[in-house]
Amino acid sequence: MNWIDWLVIFISIGFIVGYGAWKTRKVASSGDFHRGTNTSWLTVGLSVMATQASAITFLSAPGLGYESGLRFVQFYFGLPIAVWFISRFFIDEYYKSRVITAYEYLERKFDLKIRLFTAFLFLIQRGLAAGITIYAPAIVLCVLFGWDLVTTCVVVGLAVIVYTVSGGTRAVSITGKWQMAVIFLSLFVVTGILIYSISGTASLKLFLEAAHLNGKLQLLDWSFDPSTRYTVWSGLLGGFFLSLSYFGTDQSQVQRYLSGSNVRVARKGLYFNGLLKIPMQLFILFIGVLVWMFFSFADAPMVFNPSLRNQIQLQNHPELRRLENQYSELKNQLKDYVKNNSAQPEAIAALSAAIASVKQEYLEQYAFLSDTKPPKDTNFIFLHYVVHYLPHGLIGLVVVMVVSAAMSSTAGELNALATTTMIDYLDRLGIIGPNSKYHLLCSRVVTFFWGLLAIAFAIIASLFDNLIEMVNILGSLFYGTILGIFLVAFFVKKTSAPFLLLTASVAQMGILGLHFLQHKFPGLTVEYLWYNLLASLFVFLSNLFFSVLNRKSSIFE
Repeated sequence: MNWIDWLVIFISIGFIVGYGAWKTRKVASSGDFHRGTNTSWLTVGLSVMATQASAITFLSAPGLGYESGLRFVQFYFGLPIAVWFISRFFIDEYYKSRVITAYEYLERKFDLKIRLFTAFLFLIQRGLAAGITIYAPAIVLCVLFGWDLVTTCVVVGLAVIVYTVSGGTRAVSITGKWQMAVIFLSLFVVTGILIYSISGTASLKLFLEAAHLNGKLQLLDWSFDPSTRYTVWSGLLGGFFLSLSYFGTDQSQVQRYLSGSNVRVARKGLYFNGLLKIPMQLFILFIGVLVWMFFSFADAPMVFNPSLRNQIQLQNHPELRRLENQYSELKNQLKDYVKNNSAQPEAIAALSAAIASVKQEYLEQYAFLSDTKPPKDTNFIFLHYVVHYLPHGLIGLVVVMVVSAAMSSTAGELNALATTTMIDYLDRLGIIGPNSKYHLLCSRVVTFFWGLLAIAFAIIASLFDNLIEMVNILGSLFYGTILGIFLVAFFVKKTSAPFLLLTASVAQMGILGLHFLQHKFPGLTVEYLWYNLLASLFVFLSNLFFSVLNRKSSIFE
């Protein structure tokens, strides 16, 4: 990067942070800090989207598109149905109860123990996720640009803390609009440049046909195999339950639409996100496919992660060098062929498949020689293109996009963590009374504390796989149990709080055991999207059965 990129970064980030802090400088009550007031439906929708779409989305999703095509979009198939379900059954109840947190509602239906247990699961999951949303872009930017990891995590974290501590929910909503504007602008500019570059080399139709033959444009997988990660069924069922728990019970999302001026505004904002999310995700994945097309005729390393590339080169093994030479020969052959006016999509697809096969063999050979599993390349593919092929100024804009996405999601998470801590624990347990004159000050201190904790998690984090999947796995470990509790609250009339707490505890321990022990039982492989379905149905059905028994016993008494 040069001075132009740094200027774009400092001006853009400085404006977002300064604007958020200045616009919310007059927040004078803890109610405004935690709930926000009179937010429009568009602000609600963009705020929901900004909180959900972290930097991980814009780093990993194009890489997934490059490597495996569009199939990951199936993950979101259940989202529109979940949004309708939440708008139909959840939002009215939240507004009628005039709650600030979703978990406050549970005490009114059951008891304090259920409220504290569910809020505790949320704090664990979202507290860890906040660290990941800072770490994810930081580690990629540090590897590519040689930045210091600790410094990058601290700077991004402190920038978020400044306006989140200042304005709470209102600051998160206001800055989310600008952050989404930067994100969409960056994506459209990059897409335009990619299409221009590809069309200037050969027919775009030629590359689209080659991508189709290579499986990159395949959207749907109808197989009903729980060991297959992304299928129509895992997206509709597992994705529905994950989206239902995330948008319906996760305070970082509930707090966004509870800031709406009324139920109608909250619904419109949520519908806006539900309708736009799948096209947006498909668009981001397609950018990855465009990058795959671009690297058919442009130079690209066999391994995009610079640190992994250096580790492999230190091996200096003859077999690795042979595979490197084979990759170079195939790559040059593909580049020359693509520029030939008589190129055919079948040949491009075949050569691309051969190159991918050589890369896979290369990584397997390295794993065998080093006795370590190499980290995936996914998160570095898109930024490699950005750094090496975009003009200066646009490089800075894309970096701003990544940092803005990290800031928007982290701000929403810190705001929700602070609100849950204050309302569900410190207020409810009488540690700090809701009428205390120090309540707003304490809310800001708690926000600052969670911000520091997120920075600490980011600094000590060690992720060696695809980051977007890591966040979704972390959510799936806890969301199913939380959702099961809320489904019981909304739809089961006669159960007992102790029995609900027991079944929720069993479900949570069962999911954790399934995830961390299934590698010892290869025949029991269950992909993470199914965790949400399994845990929530166990909690819901067991309590429904208990409720039926209670009704029968009351009839015969």
